[in-house]
Amino acid sequence: MGFTGMLGLIQMFFAVIIGLYFFNLLRGQQTNRVAIDRESRKEMEQLERLRQISLTEPLSEKTRPSTFKEIIGQEDGLKSLRAAICGPNPQHVILYGPPGIGKTAAARLVLEEAKKNSLSPFGQEAKFVELDATTARFDERGIADPLIGTVHDPIYQGAGPLGMAGIPQPKPGAVTKAHGGILFIDEIGELHPIQINKLLKVLEDRKVFLESSYYNSEDTNIPRHIHDIFQKGLPADFRLIGATTRMANDLSPAIRSRCLEIYFRGLTPREIGIIAENACRRINFSISPQAVEVVKKYASNGREAVNMIQMAAGIAQGENRNYLGREDIEWVASSGQLSPRPERKPPSEPQIGFVNGLAVYGPNMGTLIEVEVTTIPVNPGEGKVNITGIVEEEEMGGGGHTVRRKGSAKGSAENVITVLSSYMGLNLRNYDIHLNFPGGVPVDGPSAGIAMATAIYSSVVRQPVAPMVAMTGEISVRGLVRPVGGIIAKIDAAAEAGITKVILPEHNWQQSFERSRLKIVPVKHIAEVFAEALVSDSKPPGYSKPLYSPQAEPVVDNKPLDSPPGKTPEHPEHPKHPDSPSRPLDSPKPVIVPWP
Repeated sequence: MGFTGMLGLIQMFFAVIIGLYFFNLLRGQQTNRVAIDRESRKEMEQLERLRQISLTEPLSEKTRPSTFKEIIGQEDGLKSLRAAICGPNPQHVILYGPPGIGKTAAARLVLEEAKKNSLSPFGQEAKFVELDATTARFDERGIADPLIGTVHDPIYQGAGPLGMAGIPQPKPGAVTKAHGGILFIDEIGELHPIQINKLLKVLEDRKVFLESSYYNSEDTNIPRHIHDIFQKGLPADFRLIGATTRMANDLSPAIRSRCLEIYFRGLTPREIGIIAENACRRINFSISPQAVEVVKKYASNGREAVNMIQMAAGIAQGENRNYLGREDIEWVASSGQLSPRPERKPPSEPQIGFVNGLAVYGPNMGTLIEVEVTTIPVNPGEGKVNITGIVEEEEMGGGGHTVRRKGSAKGSAENVITVLSSYMGLNLRNYDIHLNFPGGVPVDGPSAGIAMATAIYSSVVRQPVAPMVAMTGEISVRGLVRPVGGIIAKIDAAAEAGITKVILPEHNWQQSFERSRLKIVPVKHIAEVFAEALVSDSKPPGYSKPLYSPQAEPVVDNKPLDSPPGKTPEHPEHPKHPDSPSRPLDSPKPVIVPWP
């Protein structure tokens, strides 16, 4: 056999080996494909079996509003939302309010309402895209960002036709998916500041520009649509609706300035009762009026009311009955360790040193607060002031530093002492004064200034305060009443508590207050507050003349102010002081008493 024959045998040998190699490789691929197909069929069968299993619809889903008319207690908020979204020029919106009152339901329904308007720019194909800010996590490298969008670079992408070719792949985020429709971000107050800043740019440009170090505008291997995305951006012309349970000042001023702010109020007990009755109707149950009253007592929002009804209905079904009684709801409240909703009512009679204040304790949630004062005569010049129930120190952070300051309520109390000493002629150094805010929750903010002043003045001069009067307003060291926030929520809380007269700063007055069922009195000076709040013709049990004298030190003995009748301390008669509240404001200047 010659050299040529040997070379042919060698070539044939290697050809057989290579052929066997590729044959085994092909057979392995076919085997893998068969195994993958078999596994896929098994998983599909499992998915079909899972889809055939379904539970009954939760009561929370059954009671979810399907129209604006079914949303209870938010007439003003829905009117504002319609005006912002359903017109020819829809705006970005932020909804404020406590949980479980209809913010999300309203946001989901407003797009369908807008489509009914022929002037609305939203088409019939407009989408409603929902995103939860608490779970919208992102990566600083741009690998994952469900809100703005991402670019899958080849180094992170792994194997694939575009990845193997070194081509970056842009992936649209929620802002692009909502193009032409509405993007709803629930709990927008929890969104990361970096994402907030990215969102602001999108709201201004109405498009998203993505970046990648792997993109080259001169690379002809990159598909045309990817070139277009990197050069012109992804479209993102939508309207934003954000919902949050935070206060407005907790959100970035930049995002707030670009959105209309709409406030949803907390539900009243009557509205909670309506929601509970509607929930029972949806599950074909009846409920007694006494049971509804218990729900109104413990549930603070619609979601809690529905949950209580659902739990009680489960108990009743276990006992083969279709009605709910008082004992069922009470058992639910007891087993769930629920606390009654804080509801304060005004006193039935005028009281000395007791004033109804108004405060805000959540987003658009007002409440009635109690301000009580006790004054005890002491040796001249040895008096002291004790304030309880307030936040004594505040801590504010921002800009990489933390600032501590005296609590606003404490500063307001010191303003009150200055005003009463200098402008009302009260020698407060001769009394131990205890100012208290009962209720267990520390009070902060300056809006209780006029309430504190009225309570202290009432206790010192022994003049009772009208029980059906509530007030709010900051007080300056000159006795002027300054404007405060949350007026609408405070007035609603006063009306719900049964108050008939509300005293507020003149600068907070609105024309719509004339239609209120309450008597709303705007004031400029603390003397006007005293004239409106104090009862001049009422002398409650134990009433005595003022325990002070601006010209002379008071007579003090060891008997308490509330001594039994016949044993009260005797006080000398004093002439009417020219600086009493009844004097005109331009009368001679009173004596300023220094306070330690």
